[in-house]
Amino acid sequence: MLTLKAAGLLDIDTGEIIRPGIVRIDGDRIVGVGASTDDTDEVIDLGDLVLLPGLMDMEVNLLMGGRGETGLASSVKDDPALRMLRAVGNARRTLRAGFTTVRNLGLFVKTGGYLLDVALGKAIDAGWIEGPRIVPAGHAITPTGGHLDPTMFSAFAPDVLKLTLEEGIANGVDEVRKAVRYQIKHGAQLIKICVSGGVMSLTGAPGAQHYSDEELRAIVDEAHRRGLKVAAHTHGAEAVKHAVEAGIDCIEHGFLIDDEAIKMMVAAGTWLVPTTRLADAMDVSKADPALQAKAAEMFPKARTSVRAAYEAGVKIAVGTDAPAIPHGRNADELVALVERGLSPIDVLRAATVRAAELIDVTDRGRLAEGQLADIIAVPGDPVRDITVTQNVRFVMKGGKVHVQK
Repeated sequence: MLTLKAAGLLDIDTGEIIRPGIVRIDGDRIVGVGASTDDTDEVIDLGDLVLLPGLMDMEVNLLMGGRGETGLASSVKDDPALRMLRAVGNARRTLRAGFTTVRNLGLFVKTGGYLLDVALGKAIDAGWIEGPRIVPAGHAITPTGGHLDPTMFSAFAPDVLKLTLEEGIANGVDEVRKAVRYQIKHGAQLIKICVSGGVMSLTGAPGAQHYSDEELRAIVDEAHRRGLKVAAHTHGAEAVKHAVEAGIDCIEHGFLIDDEAIKMMVAAGTWLVPTTRLADAMDVSKADPALQAKAAEMFPKARTSVRAAYEAGVKIAVGTDAPAIPHGRNADELVALVERGLSPIDVLRAATVRAAELIDVTDRGRLAEGQLADIIAVPGDPVRDITVTQNVRFVMKGGKVHVQK
């Protein structure tokens, strides 16, 4: 038996800090909160820190970014083995920043059809390497020339970096059905697709819809029949509306959503993962002038659309789009959401209990009996000062301590 003692702990449901913070752990589970420490075998005294549930990031790509990556050149230089080795460091940094669960939302790199995020998650679960619990999407599914077709990022010649259907390039109803089935067969736990253009693709308007309505409905049908949700990279308001009508579960980014799209999302219960920090953090100073122009148009809208969605009652979960935010800096998104006008406690819920709801789990997100012992500690009250989440001093995942400063 292990007891954590701290100055306080956050009750995520009430938004109150309970003092003192005492959590009892047996194995990988919480077995008591606020209980006596007299009969425990071991006590970890965390002094004046405050305990929180482990945070969750609903949009990362651990196979991209990180130390040693050379930008777009990595698209053609890095083989799957090198990507996996780099991902080990990205996963470690993410966990040590206090994020104990993530959704890895779709590879869009050459892998020969291997679902590297599935393998990474298995290695973490086996205890071979440190990292968060991963809900993997495998390869992002996108049409030829769609935003997540990697050739769109660097205008490669037609014979460079050809990707296959197994790597997510799919056109037409029959192909998108097959692409979804392939990802599911090899371990994807949700499906990531591209519905509209984006900031960092070279051709086409960022809000333009890429897949037809028929293709969208086919993707949703295949995923939902197998019990998987569909997350969709979508910026444009019209594209969001068509995605909602097709039954897509979660909109990623949504920078250009309008009032009508927001109303539709509320009515349908569609989630939003706004990734708003990247509007401040993404460095496009060396990007193609066309991409810089897109960013100049879209980023200011990204700073206001999330607040409009929040005030209307759209369900929001935290996501960073790391490495758009560097791996290990995931808490910057929480700070950005508060700066946009969301309340700190709602942001904390978006990174815990609401994120858990999005991924259909009930065993994490709270400091409560029966929950997984995914626990972090920060130097202060995050309800009063959300920036303390950028300074995580203690990280436990499944009862194992990974950080203690």
